[in-house]
Amino acid sequence: MALQLSPKRGLASKIMSTASLPSKLALGLLVLSAILMAMLYTIHKSASFQTNVPSGWIMDTPGANEAWKRKNEREQHRREMLETEQSTAAEADLEEEEERGPMNIILFYADDWRHDTLGAAGNPIVKTPVLDALAQEGVRFTQNCVTTSICWISRATLYSGQYLARHHFEMLGRGRTVNGTQMYFEVPQNETIYSLLKQKANYSVGHAGKLGLWVELDRDLNFDFMVDEDGWHYRKMGNKLWHITEKNTADALRFLTTRDKSKPFFLNVAYFATHAVDGDKRQYLPQNESLWMYENDTIPIPVTATEEAWKKMPNFFGDNNEGRTRWRWRFDTPEKHQSMMKNYYRMATEVDTSVGVLLDVLRNEGILNNTLVIFTTDNAVLWSNCRKFSCRAWAS
Repeated sequence: MALQLSPKRGLASKIMSTASLPSKLALGLLVLSAILMAMLYTIHKSASFQTNVPSGWIMDTPGANEAWKRKNEREQHRREMLETEQSTAAEADLEEEEERGPMNIILFYADDWRHDTLGAAGNPIVKTPVLDALAQEGVRFTQNCVTTSICWISRATLYSGQYLARHHFEMLGRGRTVNGTQMYFEVPQNETIYSLLKQKANYSVGHAGKLGLWVELDRDLNFDFMVDEDGWHYRKMGNKLWHITEKNTADALRFLTTRDKSKPFFLNVAYFATHAVDGDKRQYLPQNESLWMYENDTIPIPVTATEEAWKKMPNFFGDNNEGRTRWRWRFDTPEKHQSMMKNYYRMATEVDTSVGVLLDVLRNEGILNNTLVIFTTDNAVLWSNCRKFSCRAWAS
């Protein structure tokens, strides 16, 4: 029989043999369910009372109930103590957070800094130990992209939090032109990142370095400290010959020293490096103290840095194209390529050193752990392989 449950033909098997097929199926399932319930009850009972001591110990040992009661009381006390400790720690963290107040923000805003100009990004030549440590301890955004790879547009986006289609700052120094009228910087002055932090969040706000718009922002609304340095690598001021990265660092230190320390601060250290000096065919002028670096290194030349690759470009990339002009300044011979790239890397390492100096000041002041540290750039350059991309790839 298909549903016979016992080799003995008892009552169940007799009923099943005489009943109709549906009745046999129903009765078989009923009997099977009963057997399974009995088995589960037996397993549950065995698991619930399994013990390594002889059966009857719980009931037979004098004072057993009291022992179990004391054990439960101790366990309950331990749990309560743990909950109290956790609650106390949470309250302490909250109090520390309240005492610490809003975080400071320091933005290291480099110029023309290609994404792989970092040891942390896999570059085997450039030395950036401070930035590498930040990348290791923090977060490196490998998919971070600028909205428009042109200096002033990218910077207007940072300052306003808006795309070009919204802030309209199309041309350096004048913005867009509407019906023959230059509109300059159209973002309301009380809506910039500087103004919002100063006026709304009560931050002490500083800017040291390249603003990069060539238009004035309202200094009272936007800044407590403002020094705009742009377009040069060496300049004599008073009796001192300054390198611009050195000057950017000194100005940032001046803000950190003189700021209102009753407030949190926001500081944009807007390095001009690693931007070239436009119009100077030497292009990259690092500090004299850095010239020994990379002397014995050989910088790889991209496979597209050939005349053959240039000839495959679209027709509108003529010899008078700005990208081609700058390529001739920097990369049209292997010797020039080595010299330019080494100076570019030297300037990058100088920025890395500056970042370390400023972070040490915050560390010594005891506020580094309450400071948001950001390193980014306005856009990058594509070095000697830029001509396989757009005619604006050279822009900074």
